[in-house]
Amino acid sequence: MRLVDAVYARIIELVKERRITVNALANISGVPRPTIVTMTRSNTVKLSTIYGICDGLKITLQNFFASPLFAPENITD
Repeated sequence: MRLVDAVYARIIELVKERRITVNALANISGVPRPTIVTMTRSNTVKLSTIYGICDGLKITLQNFFASPLFAPENITD
């Protein structure tokens, strides 16, 4: 899986855990909804985007990346 796909998958995990929508995440994080939903069309994702999402969800970057999705064997790029 590409790193950007793992980031998006993690975002989806977190919104499901919190029972909120991507729209709600966009509102609380200040990250525009189109930025979130189109990130898998890109080859990169900005750290500032992930930081904004973490800030909105009240989690640390460490917590965001503490997922098996980011295990080296799962990332292909």
